[in-house]
Amino acid sequence: MTSVAIYARVSSARQKKDQTIGSQTAALRAHAAGRHLELPEEWVFEDEGHSGATLVRPALERLRDLVAQVGVDVVLCYAPDRLARKFAYQALLIEEFARAGTRVEFVRGPRGDTPEDQLMVQFQGMFAEYEKAQLMERYRRGKTYRARSGSVNVLGGAPFGYRYLRKTPECGATYEIVESEAALVVELFRRYTDDAASIADLTRWLTSSNTPTRTGKTRWDRSVVWGMLRNPSYAGQAAFGKTQTLHEAPGLNRRARLEGRTTPRAVKAADRPREEWITIPVPALITPATFERAAQRLADNKRFASRNSKVPSLLQGLSACVSCGYGYYRTSTTTSSGKKIYYYRCLGSDDYRYEGGRVCTNKPVRADYLDTVVWDHIIAMIADPHLIRSEIDKRLERARSSDPATRQRSRLELALAKATTAITRMIEAFQEQLVTIDELRARMPGLRARETNLRSQLDALEAQLADRDAYLKLADDLEGFLTQLRDNADTAEIPERQRVLRLLVKDILVGPEKITIRHRIPVRERTADDQHQDQDTTEGDSCPSYPLRWGRDLPVDGEHCPVRTR
Repeated sequence: MTSVAIYARVSSARQKKDQTIGSQTAALRAHAAGRHLELPEEWVFEDEGHSGATLVRPALERLRDLVAQVGVDVVLCYAPDRLARKFAYQALLIEEFARAGTRVEFVRGPRGDTPEDQLMVQFQGMFAEYEKAQLMERYRRGKTYRARSGSVNVLGGAPFGYRYLRKTPECGATYEIVESEAALVVELFRRYTDDAASIADLTRWLTSSNTPTRTGKTRWDRSVVWGMLRNPSYAGQAAFGKTQTLHEAPGLNRRARLEGRTTPRAVKAADRPREEWITIPVPALITPATFERAAQRLADNKRFASRNSKVPSLLQGLSACVSCGYGYYRTSTTTSSGKKIYYYRCLGSDDYRYEGGRVCTNKPVRADYLDTVVWDHIIAMIADPHLIRSEIDKRLERARSSDPATRQRSRLELALAKATTAITRMIEAFQEQLVTIDELRARMPGLRARETNLRSQLDALEAQLADRDAYLKLADDLEGFLTQLRDNADTAEIPERQRVLRLLVKDILVGPEKITIRHRIPVRERTADDQHQDQDTTEGDSCPSYPLRWGRDLPVDGEHCPVRTR
């Protein structure tokens, strides 16, 4: 008997609440039973509350794994837009299932493999994608219109101190003041504006009061208090549209970068200019004057904070913990004689930052000890640059012997053009009905794989040629660069030393018993008047055999500098 797996999806929370996915599943079960298809109970896949504009869906992931591992004859879906909202995603899934010997059928849609049926699926996919974009634009414009008309509906949940009342047939949604929470909000602003309490003090006070946060947590975080002090709702003017979505790669913190993590989509949220906010009247808990005083103090704290006026730290932004990946910051303690001693401390070792306590056991490191060790090491390397020169010579020799790279690039470009032409001709042949869909599916994966492979080889070759140019420029400038650093090393102040370290050091990993310094070589360009300008381009971690990369997995003589930790 023909085996079948069924897939159903709803995207919104309202559809999930209304159990519309149940009607989909029932229709799919009835369709499978009417066609006498064998449906194991564990082959029913449902994605509740997941958008069709992405392929990252739990049930869909399990379905794709099942098709790849087990022989499934048919994947049954209610309609093409339930499988995916984007036509490209529909085509990708259908092609992936076809390679595994599985065909996709729709209850509401074409059911055959004829060119007409495939054309209908394509049209439905394009219409679904257009409908998704249209719905999103209508939703955005509708919310903006309601916000401008003063409707609280667009705000959704309410901040601490209020209760959100949903709209009824008689009236729209409103904010209702919660008296017990409102009293804490008023006291919070009073302590901050009148008593000059710090945000840390307010956090400890709220935590000790055993009052849960808006999300139900018993421990208050400083970022939550900071956000409350900036929330204009408490002054009677809630704001809509405070953030906007930008199609840019979001930033990663140091820990994410060290772990090699990436972001799935190049989208990030950013603050919108304050003049573009849309204000909505809500019940006020404090006066506008009090809110302005709090805002002014927040601005003053940012401007006059001690971190903006103290002597800069030599390793600022360079040191990180080898155990947890968090960065090190400089702090201080005062002895009984009044002497101030500075330390570098791991962010992960602070109890107050994390609900379950510290996440790292690394001890603080004396700042003067670590600064001296790192700076002396850099000075020694500058004084005897044999390591740098040997590595540059090795790379130059490899670069000079790569003249055939140009001919190889020409061959790759010609092969890539032929592969692209073959793919285009295959698609045109299918459109002219000269080949069947089965022939297209059989030959297209091989052509696509060859095209991808050639592109990868061409990109690698381009990077190799670019590296050769960088090494040649670096060799010409190395002696002058090192001479300038040696001349200024002994008399350099902290800002100048910071600049030198940031040129030569990628990061400093601090462990319990040793530190690891990872270097980079700055590549600098010459201007028309023979002056040098620093560029952001650096070279360092291109291959594991690179002797200047002092990493945890690369033991080198003299690599680790012991540091006293206290």
